[in-house]
Amino acid sequence: MSLTSNNTLVAAVLAAVLLFGGTVWLWPRLARRGWRAVGGRVGLLLATQLTLFVAVGLAANQAFGFYASWADLLGRETGQGVVVDHTPGIRSNGPLRVTDIRQMQATGGFRPSSGGQIQQVDIVGRTTHIASPAYVYLPPEYFQERYRGRTFPAAVVLTGYPGTARALVDKLHYPRTALDLAREGRMQPMILVMLRPTVAPPRDTECVDVPGGPQTESFFAQDLTEAVAEHYRVGKGPGSWGVIGDSTGGYCALKLAMHHPRVFAAGAALSPYYKAPVDPTTGDLYQGRKDVRNRANLWWCLKHLPAPDTSLLVTSSKEGESNYKDTLKFIERVQATGLTRISSIILESGGHNFNTWRREIPATLEWVSGRLGDHWK
Repeated sequence: MSLTSNNTLVAAVLAAVLLFGGTVWLWPRLARRGWRAVGGRVGLLLATQLTLFVAVGLAANQAFGFYASWADLLGRETGQGVVVDHTPGIRSNGPLRVTDIRQMQATGGFRPSSGGQIQQVDIVGRTTHIASPAYVYLPPEYFQERYRGRTFPAAVVLTGYPGTARALVDKLHYPRTALDLAREGRMQPMILVMLRPTVAPPRDTECVDVPGGPQTESFFAQDLTEAVAEHYRVGKGPGSWGVIGDSTGGYCALKLAMHHPRVFAAGAALSPYYKAPVDPTTGDLYQGRKDVRNRANLWWCLKHLPAPDTSLLVTSSKEGESNYKDTLKFIERVQATGLTRISSIILESGGHNFNTWRREIPATLEWVSGRLGDHWK
């Protein structure tokens, strides 16, 4: 059974319930002295606690989408997708390959011209040689005859660490939210490119160009956008791209927009932090390079680098988020630059979790759409 299967979760819960009942039933028989009785009691307690821990862990993974498979959990996810092109006219060569297609349900049924389409893709960076799976949401207008000659603005959407790209679709509902907002006239139709910042799993590279290692920042700022623009009808002028992320993805969104304002006209960060951590999951990100370490510190960038001509959005909550004070300080520092534009969403309460981000995503998408080139006049 797969890690995210409901059957796996049900089996774990049943095992925990049965072991608990068995412990209660057998305890009087084991309530005597002797190594066998003591060993039996210890074994039952450990088994019950273990199954309870597994059940809670599986439930948390179902809710927050930390890991997509057992291989992902164990750090053994190395397999590449097999190309299966289902749509006539889609090219199979180049740095982006479509591996699966999923239609979205709407009032007009499952036609892509009614509800849009989600394509699962594999992207291989031409310059960085980084390979990463992703999901691409194409709005219904992309398939409508009257818009066949139109280009679309696009946004990169990043998860936290470890995260799964699928959680952006199934848990945070980015495509469905974008579809509903566009129908209400609150945002223009946009292409969403959804993936996780962990492009060299299981290592957390923090969107850093690691000296002698994965060139993660260059992958997102150059290879990814070029691959998508080559394959889909994405606008090529200034203001065609935005970037959105939560947690680690939020830090990456800010850094990408600040470091590459000619690529990303807007960067939206949900519950971000402002300096890349160094811990066992990241390894040595800087290899002794002070310049690389400084670029990964957004506080340093605001103080020492020219203010980027871009728009930034940060979110936090007064109660439940540990980044609240840093976020207020970041807003103040950006305002002092006089060039970079800054906006915020501050909730009264909300933890560092999917439920909080789902409350912020509609306004975030509307904000990003309003700062990208208008392709619909």
